[in-house]
Amino acid sequence: IFNDFEMSVMQKKPQKKVKTTTKTTSTLSELIDSKAKRKIKKQRSPEASAWFGLGMMGLIGWSVALPTILGAAMGIWLDKHYKIEHSWTLALIVAGLTIGCFTAWGWLSKEYKAMHENDDEKTEKTND
Repeated sequence: IFNDFEMSVMQKKPQKKVKTTTKTTSTLSELIDSKAKRKIKKQRSPEASAWFGLGMMGLIGWSVALPTILGAAMGIWLDKHYKIEHSWTLALIVAGLTIGCFTAWGWLSKEYKAMHENDDEKTEKTND
């Protein structure tokens, strides 16, 4: 009638060690506890709103679109003033797109690190 997890809880057996993303080991209950705390924090946090997500999408979008548009504008200007065999417009659009993607990646990695650093700091404080 009971599954293995329910049986281990009822018999109060030590739970298996589980690898976490922070490359340390903890029990299953500690892992579940940390995820539950993170979820509650995100629900209570004003940053966790839909507006924050939409703002972040807008920031990412503009960080890609703006360098691409500037590259296209510079390319058109260079094509009009300096006639060469190859298109400046195409080359600068690709350059702007590449710069924009790296910029967006930088923003995303910065936000990802900030979210997980806050979680790690709070987890360390509760463990001390």
